[in-house]
Amino acid sequence: MLALAAGPYAARISPAHGGIVAALEWRGSDGRSHRLLHAPEGLAPWTNAPNKFGCWAMLPFANRAFDSRVDDGEIRFTVPANDPSGTIHGFGWQAAWEVERQDISHTVLVHRRSAGPDPYRYLARQDIRLDEAGMTIALSLTNESDTALPFGMGLHPWFPCAADTRLGMTATGALIFGEKFRATGTQALEAGGPYAGKPVFATGTETAWSFLGWDGTARIETPSAGLAITISASESLRCPVVWAPAGADFLCVEPQSHAAGAPSEAVVRAASPLKRLEPGETLEGWMRISAEAL
Repeated sequence: MLALAAGPYAARISPAHGGIVAALEWRGSDGRSHRLLHAPEGLAPWTNAPNKFGCWAMLPFANRAFDSRVDDGEIRFTVPANDPSGTIHGFGWQAAWEVERQDISHTVLVHRRSAGPDPYRYLARQDIRLDEAGMTIALSLTNESDTALPFGMGLHPWFPCAADTRLGMTATGALIFGEKFRATGTQALEAGGPYAGKPVFATGTETAWSFLGWDGTARIETPSAGLAITISASESLRCPVVWAPAGADFLCVEPQSHAAGAPSEAVVRAASPLKRLEPGETLEGWMRISAEAL
C-alpha cells in the first residue's frame, strides 16, 4: 500500500488491486480528521468484484457493456464477462498497476493490456496527486491496437453518506432507465435536475441516475459531520452516474466520458457515444476532490 500526504490530506493506494485509492482523509483546522471516501474499517481491496469503497478507475469503458458486447455502430465485438449483466467497468479495476513514479505527495500508476480475446490493447495511466487543497486523479488511455476502437473511461469514488447528507449538482438531461439499468431513452431535465436544490440524498429507496449535460461540479454536505466535499471533473468526464442502494451509508458520484450502457446500447450511443481512438490516440480526463468545514 502506498501512502501519500500533502498539507491536511492523506491517501492510501493499492497498485496491486486496480490502482484503488483505498482511503482519502482530510484534517480540518480544528484538528479533526474526516474520511472523504467511504472506507470501512478492516476492509481490504480485492479484484473479484467491484470494491464498494475508495476510488478506482473504469476503463477501457465505464459502467456496463450489456451481454459483454461493445458496439459503436462501426465495429462490434465481445469482451470477457465479469458480471451477471455482462461486463462492468472494464478491466482496469481488476488489474495490477505498476508504480511508474512515487514521491511523498504524488504517484503515477500504469496498466497495459497487451493480450486478450478481444481487440482492446491499450496503455492506461493514473496520475494521483495531493496538494494543500485536495486530490487530483488524472487518467490517460492510449489505443495501442493496430485499428481504431471505441474507448471510454471514468472514475468511481464512493463517498460517506449520513441521514442528513445533501447532494448538489446540475444537469440538463439524463437517461431513462428500464430494468436492470438498461436505458430505454433520454429525458430533458428542468431547472437543473433533481439535485439542483441540494436535497437530502437518503430517500429509503435505490437511487440511480446517468446524467447528461453536467456542469462539472458536485457538492456533498453533511452537517452532522461538519463536512463539505466538492467534486469537479474535466470537460471530457461530464456524463456522471449517481448511484446508491436503499439504506446505504455511501453515495457514488462517478464522472464518466459517456453515459451508462453506451458500450452496447444504441439508444445511449446516440446521446453519449464512446470516443473512437485511432492507433496511438489518447483519451484524457481528470477528477478533483477537495474538502472544507461546514
